[in-house]
Amino acid sequence: MRMLSNYPKEIKVFLLASLINAIGSALMWPLVTMFVFDQLGRTMSDAGFVILVQSIGGIAGQLLGGALYHRVGVKKLIIGALTLNAAGLLLLPALSQSWSVFIVTMGLIGLFNSLSMPAIQAFIGFRFADQRGELFNIVYIANNIGVAVGTALSGFLADVSYSLSFILNGVTSGVFALFFLFYLQRVGTGSGDYEAIKLKKRASSGTNLWLLVKDVRLYLFMALGGMLINLGNSIWNTGVSPFIIEHGMSKQMFGYLWTLNGILIFVAQPVTNMIKRIAASSIKAQMTASAVFYMSGYVVILAMHSFSGMVLGMILTTLGEMLIAPAMPAFLSENSGKNAPFYLGLTGGIGSVGRVIGPYMMGGFYDSGGLTPVAWLAVLTAAISVVSFIIHTLVNKENSVPVNLQRPVSS
Repeated sequence: MRMLSNYPKEIKVFLLASLINAIGSALMWPLVTMFVFDQLGRTMSDAGFVILVQSIGGIAGQLLGGALYHRVGVKKLIIGALTLNAAGLLLLPALSQSWSVFIVTMGLIGLFNSLSMPAIQAFIGFRFADQRGELFNIVYIANNIGVAVGTALSGFLADVSYSLSFILNGVTSGVFALFFLFYLQRVGTGSGDYEAIKLKKRASSGTNLWLLVKDVRLYLFMALGGMLINLGNSIWNTGVSPFIIEHGMSKQMFGYLWTLNGILIFVAQPVTNMIKRIAASSIKAQMTASAVFYMSGYVVILAMHSFSGMVLGMILTTLGEMLIAPAMPAFLSENSGKNAPFYLGLTGGIGSVGRVIGPYMMGGFYDSGGLTPVAWLAVLTAAISVVSFIIHTLVNKENSVPVNLQRPVSS
């Protein structure tokens, strides 16, 4: 709170709006599987297919959101995506009467929800250039607090009505859209990078997206490292969760692990600040250190098939999460100039592939051999991600920005 007191009111209002939106989003995602199985009477395979469709929509949304940032404009893109997402959520209870329509709607919700993500990240990077690193971290903390609160509330709301959870999520998304409508009108009178980019479609109209994709030095190895980390992190839902159930532990113990995750993200900031100060002073070093912490956590789970081992593993992987979450958008915002939105979307889309394929890969490994092969896969993916981040550091040693990516000047 002392840190927040140093920021202007504009930033505090933005963080409050982000927190409220995160709470709303978290009301829904834990309940989709239960809604499909319990309310719609479908199989767990059907529920998994719905999550897959939603995830694929999310990948498409990140890629499309980054590519459309300059062509559509930040205001239209963010407000339009949030409004469409709110409409889909509000209509979801009625549309769920048809299974095929429900699946399509979930895919669109995944698309519209992710469509605004690169734009919001780019907005932070452009608008608050001098404080972007700190703000990415604070937004990350605020979002995780929102997820913790929303997830806790979702169980109570589900007892009342699944539809109520979806509707409240739609309301918060709509409120977030209204917030941006007035917020961008108010702060749009500023100058500098943000003013130059705000609504200028011509800012990148001559930019060939294929040329941006070909600059693999800037994003590819970082994106692959993030994808591998997301793949390995599937161990919690597709390895640790069934292990706890099969060994007669209380299901609440799995919830305790995620409670620990949420608490650490809030209270362990001094620990990650110390890590940054002593061993990972640069953004690139923070990514590599993050992968090392993830790998260490998975090694602990591999060696200790016990709840205490899972607790230690969660502590280590959470420290890794805290290091990498703000580092990737900060690096791209600082080094890709006016095309940061495109690279934020591209990197986010590639990273999300790990979340899509991870559960399926690890589910097969668990069925064939239990937690051990799953943990080995997680360790291997984390080790490769360490190598990937090291390569990213080496190829970006000078942190130079290509000519076609230089920051735009005010017009």
